[in-house]
Amino acid sequence: MRVDTVLVFFICVCLVGAAGKLARSQGHKLETLKESRVAGELEPIPADFGSRRETRMDGGSGHKTGSPIYKRSPDMTKSLLTKSEQLLRIDDHDFTMRPAFGGPPIPVGVDVQVESLDTISEVDMDFTMTLYLRHYWKDERLSFPSTNNQSMTFDSRLVKKIWVPDMFFVHSKRSFIHDTTTDNVMLRVYPDGNVLYSLRVTVTAMCNMDLSRFPLDTQTCSLEIESYAYTDDDLMLYWKKGNESLNTDERISLSQFLIQKFHTTTKLAFYSSTGWYNRLYIHFTLRRHIFFFLLQTYFPATLMVMLSWVSFWIDRRAVPARVPLGITTVLTMSTIITGVNASMPRVSYIKAVDIYLWVSFVFVFLSVIEYAAVNYLSTVQERKERKLRERLPCTCGIGNPDDMMIDPQITGYGTVDINTTGNYGMPENGGRQDRILAQVALNDPQLTGQVKPSRGYVNIWIDTHAIDKYSRVVFPGAYILFNIIYWSIYS
Repeated sequence: MRVDTVLVFFICVCLVGAAGKLARSQGHKLETLKESRVAGELEPIPADFGSRRETRMDGGSGHKTGSPIYKRSPDMTKSLLTKSEQLLRIDDHDFTMRPAFGGPPIPVGVDVQVESLDTISEVDMDFTMTLYLRHYWKDERLSFPSTNNQSMTFDSRLVKKIWVPDMFFVHSKRSFIHDTTTDNVMLRVYPDGNVLYSLRVTVTAMCNMDLSRFPLDTQTCSLEIESYAYTDDDLMLYWKKGNESLNTDERISLSQFLIQKFHTTTKLAFYSSTGWYNRLYIHFTLRRHIFFFLLQTYFPATLMVMLSWVSFWIDRRAVPARVPLGITTVLTMSTIITGVNASMPRVSYIKAVDIYLWVSFVFVFLSVIEYAAVNYLSTVQERKERKLRERLPCTCGIGNPDDMMIDPQITGYGTVDINTTGNYGMPENGGRQDRILAQVALNDPQLTGQVKPSRGYVNIWIDTHAIDKYSRVVFPGAYILFNIIYWSIYS
C-alpha cells in the first residue's frame, strides 16, 4: 500500500513539472514574438496561431475560448521585412538620368507657400523671403505594388539616391535649406510613381527698384525659379494650379511697406550657349508707408523753412538776432539732407524726397540772402544820406547855411544829428515808409528871410523796410504753391 502511494505521488510530481515546463516555454515564445514585432525582425505571424492559442486556452474541451489576435490586411509598403530601397527598386535603375530619358519632356509642377517676407533693403536693392517649395512629377521607376494605394514618406536621406528636379533661384544672392532640427526636406512617393518633393528655403534675391518717387513709391519685386541643367526639351516647368499655386500667410507684414498683391507668371529664358529654359516668376507689389517719412523728414524740413521766415519780423538793425537764426536753419536743413541720403543707395537720378528737401533748403538760404540784401541797402542808404548832408550847403550855392530851408515836418532831417541818420526811416510807430525828401529853397541873396516862389526839389526814395514786408507774403505764398504742386504730382 505504501509503495502504491509513493508511486502515485511520484507520477503526480512528474506531471506537474512537465506542465510548468510547457507553460514557461509558451511564455518565452510570446515574449520573443513581441520583441520581434518591435525590432522588425520577426517573420510573418502563422495563420493558425490564433486557433492554436484558442485550443490551448480551452484545454481541448471547446467550452471556453480566448480573444483572437486581429491582423491588418497585408501591404508590402508597411512590411517590416522589406526595405524601402528594395521596394522602390532603387538599385535596379540609373537615377542619374531623368525619367523617360530620350522621350518627351517630363512635366514638373510647382507650388509655393510663402511663410514670411523678412526684409526689403533699398541700399542693397534686395529682399529676403522664406517659403515652402514643392515639386510634383511622375517617375515610373519608383512605382511599387500596394493593395490600399498608401504612399510612403521619406526624409532627405533618400533624396540623394533618386532623381529630383535641379531647381535654383535666378538672381539670388544667398539661399539655404533650413536644417533645424533636421533637414527640412520631405519626399512622398505614391504607388503609381507620382512624387511630391517639398523643402523649406530662405532666399535673398535681387530686386531692381526705381526710387525716383521715393518715399512715395510702389515697388514690384520678383522671385524667379528655373531648372539649372534641363532645357525645355527635357523638363517642362509649370505652375501646378496657376495663380492658386501661390499661397501666402495672412500674417505677413512689413514695417515700411504694405503688401498689395502676389501673382505668378511663366516665361521662357534664353541663354546663347545652352538654349531655352522654362522660368517661373513670383511677383509681389509693395507700397511704402509714408507716415514714417512725414515725421522724420517732411515735417522737420517744413518747420525749418517756417522758422526762417521769423527773421522777416525782426528789426533789420538786430544783426545778432537775424544772422544766427538764418545760419541755424541752413545747418539744420543740411543735416536733414545728409541723414536721408545716408540710408539710401547712391543713385544717379533725383528722388522725390531730394526735390522737397532741396527746394526747402533753397527757401531757407534765400531768407538769409534776403537779410543780406536788406542790410546792404540800408548801409548804402546811410552813406547817401551823409553825403547829401555834406553836399547840400555847397551845391545850392548858399553862403550861409541858414538860408537853406528844409521842411522838418516832412523829413525830420534839418535838426537831427548826423550820427542818428542810420536810424532814419524807422519811426516809433513803424507805419511810415523810409523817405528822404530834401526840399531846398534857392533864395535870392538880396532877399533876406523871403522865399523865392521858384523852388527846386530833390527826392531820394530808398524803401528798405518794404523788402521785409514783401518777403512776409512772397516766401510763404511761394512755398505753399510748391507744396500744392509737389503733393499733387507724387501723391
